[in-house]
Amino acid sequence: MRRILPLLLLAAVFSCGKAIDTQKLSALAAEQCLIMEQSLTDGTMPRYFQGDSLVTAGLGWWCSGFYPGVCWYTYQLGGDPAIRALALRQTGKLLDLDKVSRDHDIGFVMMGSVAKAYEETGDSLYLNVLKDAAGRLAARFNPTVGAIRSWDNPKYTYPVIIDNMMNLELLTYASGLFDVPEWKEIAIKHARTTMKNHFREDYSTFHLVDYNPEDGSVIRRQTVQGYADDSAWSRGQAWGLYGYTMMYRETGEEDFLHQAQSIAEFLLPLSRERAVPAWDYNAPAESIGQDDASAAAVMASALFDLAALAPSPASLTYRLRAEFILEELCKDKYLCKPGECAGFLLKHSTGNYPGGSEVDVPLTYADYYFMEALCHYAALQAE
Repeated sequence: MRRILPLLLLAAVFSCGKAIDTQKLSALAAEQCLIMEQSLTDGTMPRYFQGDSLVTAGLGWWCSGFYPGVCWYTYQLGGDPAIRALALRQTGKLLDLDKVSRDHDIGFVMMGSVAKAYEETGDSLYLNVLKDAAGRLAARFNPTVGAIRSWDNPKYTYPVIIDNMMNLELLTYASGLFDVPEWKEIAIKHARTTMKNHFREDYSTFHLVDYNPEDGSVIRRQTVQGYADDSAWSRGQAWGLYGYTMMYRETGEEDFLHQAQSIAEFLLPLSRERAVPAWDYNAPAESIGQDDASAAAVMASALFDLAALAPSPASLTYRLRAEFILEELCKDKYLCKPGECAGFLLKHSTGNYPGGSEVDVPLTYADYYFMEALCHYAALQAE
C-alpha cells in the first residue's frame, strides 16, 4: 500500500484531456513514411533531421530497424496496403545479418522490423533471420558476469548499458518461437544482474556499468550520455521502465513488475509539470530547456504497457499519465506538419547532449515509440 497512495493522488491530477485524433495522426504518419522513403537507398535508413537535411546511416547502425517499425505501426493503425508494402520493402533491407549485426542492438533492429513482418505475414523467410539474430545476441552473454556485453569498445572492459534491457525481448520472443529455453534464461539473468548493479536506492539508473569478466565484479559506473555519472539521464530512465515492464510481460516474474513500478514511482512526479522531460532530469540551468521527446515517447509506450499488467488502482494512474504524455507530444510544438522534417514525426529529441550529437532534432526511435504508444492508445479507445 505504501506505493499505491501517491499514485492515486497523481491519477486525480492527470485526468484525460481532449481525445487524440488517431485517424488524423495515422494519415499524417502514412504521408511522412512515404516521403521518407524517397530519400533512402537500399543501404541506408533514416537517423535524424537537422537544418534542411536528412542524415541517414548504414544498415549496421543501431537504429536501422526503427523506420520499418514506424511503417508497421502506421499500417497497424490505418490499414493502408501501400504502407504495408512499404514496411515489407524496408524490412527486406535487414535480412542479411552480416550487414546488420554489430553488437547487442541486434534486438532493437530485429523486433521493430523482422519480427513484425513475421507476425504480419507468417512467412518462413523471416524465421531463420530471427533465429540467427537471437543466437548472435545470446553469444554475447557471459555467465560469470550474468549479463550480455553491450559494446565491443576498448575504452571498457565489459560494458553493459541500460539500453540493453530493450534487446532482451528478442531473446524471450525467439525462445518461445524456436523452443530454446536457455535464451529466455539468459534474458532473465541479464535483467536481474542489471537490477542489482545499475539502479540507485531511488530507482534511478546509471547508463553504464563496466564489469570484470573474470569474476563479475563491478569496475565502475557511469552515465555517458547524461549530465553526470550520478544524474538521471532521461532516456536511460525510460529504457529501464520499458525494459522491466517488457520482462514482466514476457516472463511473469514478479520481481520485474516490482522493479517497473518502482521506476515508475521515481518518474511520475518528475513529469508533474513537464510531460516531455529535459535530456537529463538533473540537467544544469543552461541546458534545462533542451527536451528529449524520445524519452517521453518511450515512457508513454511503457506506461501503457504497464497499465495493462499492473494491478488496480495503479494501472489507472499509468494509463492516465501515458495519455497525458502522448497528448503533449501531439501538440504543434512537437509534432511535425505534413511534408516537414523529411518525413519524421516528432521534433525536439536529444541523442547525446554531452557528445554534441543529435541535439534538438527529430530522431527515428522517437517516432517509433511515439507510434507504438499511439497504437496502444487506439487499442484502448476501441475497447
